[in-house]
Amino acid sequence: MLKNIISLTLTILVLSFVPTTTTQAAGKYNVLLVMSDDLNNDLHCYGDPLVQSPNLDRLAERGMRFDRAYCQYPLCNPSRASMMTGLLPDKTEVLRNSTHFRTTIPKTTTLPQLFKNNGYFTARIGKIYHYGVPREIGTSGIMDDPPSWDQVINPRGRDKEDEKIIKTLRAGQYGGTLSWLAAEGTDDEQTDGIGAIEAVDLLDARHDKPFFLAVGFYRPHTPYVAPKVYFNLYPRENLQLATLQPNLDQLHPASLMSHKTEHDDLTDPLRREVIQAYYASTTFMDAQLGKLLDAMDRHNLWENTIVVFASDHGYHLGEHGLWQKMSLFEESARVPLVIYHPEMKAGGKSSNSPVELMDVYPTLAELCGLDAPNKLNGESLLTILEDPSSTVKAGALTQVSRKKGRAKDAPLFKGYSIRTDRYRYTEWDEGREGVELYDHKNDPEEFNNLAESDDAAKTLGEMKELLRASIDRANR
Repeated sequence: MLKNIISLTLTILVLSFVPTTTTQAAGKYNVLLVMSDDLNNDLHCYGDPLVQSPNLDRLAERGMRFDRAYCQYPLCNPSRASMMTGLLPDKTEVLRNSTHFRTTIPKTTTLPQLFKNNGYFTARIGKIYHYGVPREIGTSGIMDDPPSWDQVINPRGRDKEDEKIIKTLRAGQYGGTLSWLAAEGTDDEQTDGIGAIEAVDLLDARHDKPFFLAVGFYRPHTPYVAPKVYFNLYPRENLQLATLQPNLDQLHPASLMSHKTEHDDLTDPLRREVIQAYYASTTFMDAQLGKLLDAMDRHNLWENTIVVFASDHGYHLGEHGLWQKMSLFEESARVPLVIYHPEMKAGGKSSNSPVELMDVYPTLAELCGLDAPNKLNGESLLTILEDPSSTVKAGALTQVSRKKGRAKDAPLFKGYSIRTDRYRYTEWDEGREGVELYDHKNDPEEFNNLAESDDAAKTLGEMKELLRASIDRANR
């Protein structure tokens, strides 16, 4: 580990001093990239009747909402590394939160680095690359990438100071477990509120110069902390619990390995309390997004700025008996993705085409007229932005790793899942640990595994072939 850290430090120092040959921005547009942490698709603009997301709705009315967008790995660091490099996790070799992509692919040009090298001012506020939440809030952590940025801002709010009063399922732990707090005070005292203010200040100062501004909000990642006013929007008696799967014991063990035993003791009232806190944090985060959109309005940046909003992965709230992330079910793999660009003829459109987070890199490069690296695994979504009925790929790939056994040194195996517009097909350890096939047209909750159904044999073969082809992209 020490050797890796020393190697990484030397690599970053070398890359930080590589001179930029371009002195004026070559691209046509500014970029505002907004990331939310651990956000699922329980949002009004995605059809949720309860969750309030007026500012994301507002952005979706201007841009395009992708209804079939998926992460490449449902864990923060692998997902973010994939998105920011445009490469599959098998290419980045980042399969856990402790691996920095500069130790595995040190010469890669990241998405913001491409813009920096073309004369853009690049800045990060909050969490874009991975770091521990809430432990490293207020710092750059050890997973940030200095070569990507001209400026970094690490906000720290009262949520850090209030940790001692946060309710948690594990005493003294607030990030990896369910934990929450209906906070005193105002939005502007919270870390995300401070981050939004800093982002607006940067937009005010640099709106007339080419910029790539990446703003990473921490909510609704645990601990779910938001001012009390947001909790009041979601009375617990109005919250529905996930439908219990009737045949849960028939699922392959690998598909449920993200289950945590601490969740076995959750009562229904406690489940509603957790969901209330998650939704409160979601709406609080959305309010901070609104401050950035107001700055866009004030400076008329809609004419020359592309806006991307995304989450790093989805999130379980009790579906399949699971909470949080790291499954290959829909709730964990699917993400919200909204893109606006100034040449869109009309906003408020949506696409059902399967797309992947790593498609953001080539999309932004093409929209801004920049030459992206040749070996990106993602595909530009420009065709879909021009015609929502079009598609750029047959399916979206998501993967995870599992342990064979409980021993600390137990060998790992991989699970891969491919999602088309209708089906999800999953293989665990190339099928040795199980195969799953779900028909979303008739089974949107992924309750009925059709992998052994004679009627689905043809579809199973087609999905298996598509999965193999999608995995092979990492080798091109």
